[in-house]
Amino acid sequence: MLWPDTFNNYFRPQTAIAATEVLEALGYTVTIPDRILCCGRPLYDWGMLDRAKTLWERTLVTLAPAMKDGMPIVGLEPACVSAFRDELPNLFLGNEHAERLSHQTLFFTEFLDRHVPHEQLGHAWGTALVQLHCHHHAVLEPDAEQHVLDRLGIEYEVMKSGCCGMAGAFGFERDKYDVSIAAAERAMMPMIRNAASGAVILADGFSCREQIEQCTGRRTKHIAELLASAVSTTGAAR
Repeated sequence: MLWPDTFNNYFRPQTAIAATEVLEALGYTVTIPDRILCCGRPLYDWGMLDRAKTLWERTLVTLAPAMKDGMPIVGLEPACVSAFRDELPNLFLGNEHAERLSHQTLFFTEFLDRHVPHEQLGHAWGTALVQLHCHHHAVLEPDAEQHVLDRLGIEYEVMKSGCCGMAGAFGFERDKYDVSIAAAERAMMPMIRNAASGAVILADGFSCREQIEQCTGRRTKHIAELLASAVSTTGAAR
């Protein structure tokens, strides 16, 4: 099951479309929840815990059949997947369904790294700069992202710059804008501006992508979009 998070569902649907194309090309049947759901992060980030828990309860009920069947829940937005893995079990301590959903949820590259043979991912050419989202670093498995990139054969560099500065809604707030830009300019933005014009700027997080594109004018790609091209090329070659 693909988790259609708010960011990719409404703002960057091409990412979710690319992920679906990749998974289907690899032989998987992809489904989505039968109603619009939210991980609740925007609410509990502002202290609205009760309202966030109400959203989570709706999610637990909706995904109960998938959880019972052991179906993997594949996410595309690091902030949302980290909410499944970290905040969810903490908000519902001892809840069997919350624990099960937390364990069954994988980030896109975690799923590919664990379940897809090397040769099926195809090949990508060129170079890439990679910005890993803060939640990806802190909660998920960033090594899985690099394993997938290694298997694609693309030359890449993971930027050691830390946070992009946007941090969800932080960078959009008037009194925090200068701090947000200062964080971005510490290392990440100069590297991107100095990158070759043909280099791919890979960033999976919505916040990172917005900050990069608005500050540098460089377009970004989610790794699902890079993989969609690689898998398509491999299929055509076959």
